Amino acid sequence: MEETRDGLRSAALSRRSALSPAICSSWSGLIQVKAIEFPTYQAARSVALYCAVGNEVETRAIRDHAFQHGKKVFCPKFSGSDSPVFIQLNPDEGPLVGGFGVPEPAGSVRLSPAEGESLVVFVPGVLFDGLGNRLGRGGGWYDRALQRLGNRGVFVGLAYDCQVTDRLPAQAWDQKVHYVITESRVIDCLALRSRLDR
Repeated sequence: MEETRDGLRSAALSRRSALSPAICSSWSGLIQVKAIEFPTYQAARSVALYCAVGNEVETRAIRDHAFQHGKKVFCPKFSGSDSPVFIQLNPDEGPLVGGFGVPEPAGSVRLSPAEGESLVVFVPGVLFDGLGNRLGRGGGWYDRALQRLGNRGVFVGLAYDCQVTDRLPAQAWDQKVHYVITESRVIDCLALRSRLDR
């Protein structure tokens, strides 16, 4: 299965890398508008974001909107171990480049359990399917970040339509998302999983 996942990851990364900056900017804009209009985000008091690298869907418009509307904003950061934590980002401090080339917040204030009760987490991925299965860049980094949250928060994948496939092979440790937002649609993964369970 891992060989299949590696092949899917490699092909998807190649497709995404081939997208032009103009296309990525346009699609990212449409996705972020949908994310900002998404009722779960509107109701959330806290939002966790990733800092896009390469041709990932951008999150800066969501970040700016969250700050303007008094939401707390968190980004993942590596702690002393290999398990990442979500750290609060302040409006006047931009993210710094972390040790792995991924921008991280400079602060040290962690997401508290109470803040997790009204939290939406926007999640990057290489591939998603309609059931909420997610294939990341490898290594399980983001899966561990989501696992630390337990049952707190609503996980929302951000992806281009070309990153959504019919069915992904999943591992036991993979963290599913509840929704996927693309430039053309919002996929309710919980509803699809519920229909299959009947």
